[in-house]
Amino acid sequence: EFRRVLFRSEAISTQAIPSQANSSAATPPMTQLIGIDLGGTAIKLGRFDAAGQLLAELQVPTPQPAMPGAVAVAISAAVQQLDPDRLAPLVGIGLPGPMDAAARVARVCINLPGWQQVPLADWLEPELNRRVTLVNDGNAALVGEAWLGAARGFNDVLLLTLGTGVGGGVMIGGQLFTGHGGAAAEPGLIGVDPEGPPCNSGNRGSLEQFCSIAGLGRLSPLDPAELCCRADAGDAEALAVWTRYGRWLGIGLTSLVYVLTPELVLIGGGLSAASHHFLPSAQAELELRVQAESRTGLQLRRAALGNGAGRLGAAKLALDRLGAP
Repeated sequence: EFRRVLFRSEAISTQAIPSQANSSAATPPMTQLIGIDLGGTAIKLGRFDAAGQLLAELQVPTPQPAMPGAVAVAISAAVQQLDPDRLAPLVGIGLPGPMDAAARVARVCINLPGWQQVPLADWLEPELNRRVTLVNDGNAALVGEAWLGAARGFNDVLLLTLGTGVGGGVMIGGQLFTGHGGAAAEPGLIGVDPEGPPCNSGNRGSLEQFCSIAGLGRLSPLDPAELCCRADAGDAEALAVWTRYGRWLGIGLTSLVYVLTPELVLIGGGLSAASHHFLPSAQAELELRVQAESRTGLQLRRAALGNGAGRLGAAKLALDRLGAP
């Protein structure tokens, strides 16, 4: 029977499951996992072994509009395509919003239409005949980075994912912090400008409104990739846009650093490809606004795993939560 997850924080194991040759653990040495990262435009899937090695991958378009039923059908078909021989009995799915404490129901995904109290795990398990767990996509990315990426060896970490929205995750004392009822963390929804643009969350002037792709679009009409290319070529206007973008990011990080005082702040998501252009101004803003005692030893870095962190972390959580099939 599916084991429900009823805790407020989760220990993040950084060790691969040992083989039966070296351990009496029940998990078979060849256990495979599927990790899925649901985004606004694409669904990214990976099949992994228990050590986190990528064995196969697939990306399919997110149905438009991304209604829950259509997305469930697309995920089911993609899983069958990725693993036709049914080698992976455990599936973790990262979603852009909070889950219930049992990791079965997507409570709300503010940037996807119709996503309120969607029992996605219950829908998919009988279709896939595999066990399924859900996770916030930012939390999944943080777990991936803690397992095999830039957060490995750190205990107190804040991750922001910059893309269609601004998500993220928080690790405190080596544990993933999910808060009361499992809804944490949503760092992109903190307010940075009370008179700023409205947010789908109900807030105004949230960090997401300034540091998502749409927020960057308020600073420049150029596509982010083009804007990055122009900045790489030394275009002064493009460089100025990224500097302003980094300043908004630094303003948002200021409040988060004061609350969490992390060792490490990681920046992931699609826009992190341009981090070399905006992290310097974000760092300068932190140094200007955060007293030295609250940022002692703080490191601000780009995440290491790119857009693969979310699916890797979702797979790892499936392994940790669901155990042996």
